[in-house]
Amino acid sequence: MSRISELAKVKKCSGEFVLAVNDTMNVLNGKWKLPIIGSLLYGKKRFKELEREIPKITPRMLSKELKDLEVNSIVTRTVYNTTPVTIEYELTKSG
Repeated sequence: MSRISELAKVKKCSGEFVLAVNDTMNVLNGKWKLPIIGSLLYGKKRFKELEREIPKITPRMLSKELKDLEVNSIVTRTVYNTTPVTIEYELTKSG
């Protein structure tokens, strides 16, 4: 395929592409979301594990960011009915 045809294809879908990139940037916007995702790349983690692995993040901010990532289907939150209750976070397939 010639370079001109490739550019023509990009021009046709550029509006959709820009919207997709914009949506992605809105989901990942913030200082802490990428470090959280990076930490979860290595598997399931509990809240305290994430807190220890991400320097300088406050519990309140970690909780807020995890909720945002959960709402956007990047992270799943699993609650285990144990004593005490165990909660683990992991990346979804789209995460």
